[in-house]
Amino acid sequence: MMISRRSTLALLASAGLVPALAACGPNASPGSGGGGGGPLRIYWWGGDLRNGMTREALDLFTAAHDDIEVAPEYSEWTGYWDKLATQFAGGDAPDVLQMDEAYIDSYGSRSSLLDLETVSDVLDLSAMDEAVLETGRLADGTLVGAPLGIGIFSVGVNPTILEKAGVEMPEDTTWTWDDFAEVSAAVSEWAKTAGEDVVGFDFFGTGAAELGAWARQSGEQLFPREDETLVSVETITAYLEHALTLVQTGATAAPSEQLEDAAAGVEQGRFGTNRAAFHLQFHTQVQTFQKSSGSPLTLLRLPALTSGDHQMVNKASMYWSISAKAADPTRAGTLVDFLLRDKEAAKVLKIERGVTAFPELQTEIESVLDENEMVSLEFARTMQEEVVRPPLVTPASGVGFGDELSRLGEESLFGKRPPAEVAEEIHSALTGMQPST
Repeated sequence: MMISRRSTLALLASAGLVPALAACGPNASPGSGGGGGGPLRIYWWGGDLRNGMTREALDLFTAAHDDIEVAPEYSEWTGYWDKLATQFAGGDAPDVLQMDEAYIDSYGSRSSLLDLETVSDVLDLSAMDEAVLETGRLADGTLVGAPLGIGIFSVGVNPTILEKAGVEMPEDTTWTWDDFAEVSAAVSEWAKTAGEDVVGFDFFGTGAAELGAWARQSGEQLFPREDETLVSVETITAYLEHALTLVQTGATAAPSEQLEDAAAGVEQGRFGTNRAAFHLQFHTQVQTFQKSSGSPLTLLRLPALTSGDHQMVNKASMYWSISAKAADPTRAGTLVDFLLRDKEAAKVLKIERGVTAFPELQTEIESVLDENEMVSLEFARTMQEEVVRPPLVTPASGVGFGDELSRLGEESLFGKRPPAEVAEEIHSALTGMQPST
């Protein structure tokens, strides 16, 4: 599931790209990209479930707007960002594109995304939850992403595996990371005895979302605001040491198997094929896992360093953005508005991309959600009573951190270097990626 952010950044920062984008900044006026002829190109990533839902919603749009032709473009996550960077570098960016938290500041601050408030006459975001909407703004206040909804980093669980293993469902309001490790190891031990190709927990120790959660529970942040504290070497060391403990106790598979599993993708990995009891994920991904596994999966709170202090946050699950060079920003804004606010489109798209940040649509879509899909909606509603202030979106200077953490985390996981030494290098890299003030 990991891609090379370094190669993406290299394309973004290439000498030919930045000047070309600078001529069409986020405050570009509608129509500044030229005439409105030709199909409206829209590009997104995701699994088969998302692909099918999106195309069905686009069919509804073209039925309602027969004067606008839409050209869908789709990719899996593993190839999406390199292709998108190549498109922008070549002056061939899609009109409407799906954007992620890790990249929105990088693209937006390089003037490649349209200020969505310049098309507010066709894209009405006034009813969106304001706290969620703010996550689509740059530091200067420019709105370059319309959040599709919220995703909450959480634990996906396969109850069927727990039942087979004779392991009780954990009490997630009180459990700690040590409790999680113990339960996962118990599942793996059962599987070993029973001759089952199953582990308790699929992989851990190389993901930025994991370290971000670990840091928050330590009172720190990867990219802190002025009133927050940068994650310490000690906290990073503890995170890496915990990952090693999971391997040593059998709670997770061997490091080489973990990397193979992560590379297999959402639907082909252990959790998606009923070969792991637990998986860390943004909560609406559970629908894709439910579909691929055929199992009645559920969700739990993250384990905590201190019992009860989970530090869960709402993350904008992803965004719709419009290229600053869109041939017809008004048509592009009309499409984004439809995908976000149309009731029939909402019933098709449901909550696979996140629980919608338009409260009235949450009620609207309940009638079409099945029992599995309600797992996501009910989890999000429950967590709204507990979530804390979300961290800053990843700044442009920090887009490469995920790759650096993966590379260095693997060195620790494979035992090539001690965790404390690796943590020093991770901390140094992260310090150098902090945005200038």
